[in-house]
Amino acid sequence: MKIEVLRLNHRKKRDTRISTHVCLTARAFGASKIYLSGEPDEKLMENVNDLVKRWGGSFEIAYSKNYMNIIEEYQNSGGEVIHLTMYGLQVQNIINDIQKSVKDKLIVVGGPRVPTKVYKKADWNVSITNQPHSEVSSLAIFQHMLIDGKEFDMSFDDPIFEIIPMAEGKKVDIKKEG
Repeated sequence: MKIEVLRLNHRKKRDTRISTHVCLTARAFGASKIYLSGEPDEKLMENVNDLVKRWGGSFEIAYSKNYMNIIEEYQNSGGEVIHLTMYGLQVQNIINDIQKSVKDKLIVVGGPRVPTKVYKKADWNVSITNQPHSEVSSLAIFQHMLIDGKEFDMSFDDPIFEIIPMAEGKKVDIKKEG
């Protein structure tokens, strides 16, 4: 099962930090690609690509002005769309059903007000609590549950840097010259 993420309605002046964190979370928790919609942000995309070069893996970032095309193409190619929202079905009650499907997953996280058409088009509207909170936390919790915590054992191919776990201090192994 391939996992990809769609970040809706990125606003360059307001959302750069949170959208960057959505990208980092998607990658760290097993997604292979993220799509940004909203305003184009070349700097954000360059920063994410630079991070992937330094820390390894094959994570991709792409921009699309029309997010509904991404959703429809995903479904037309046999994938499922999971929209994370505080108004959806509670994750703990439906995660087993979502996991049973071997279809590729497109996880949609919003920004400012998500249009009704996204709710209607999604195969699953899923809540991670029914209280307001960050799309970053929703994405992390959902991906963690979707892959049963396997992100803890993931490795990323061809990194320049790799963190060495320690109880105190910080140690980074330099695998190769960047």
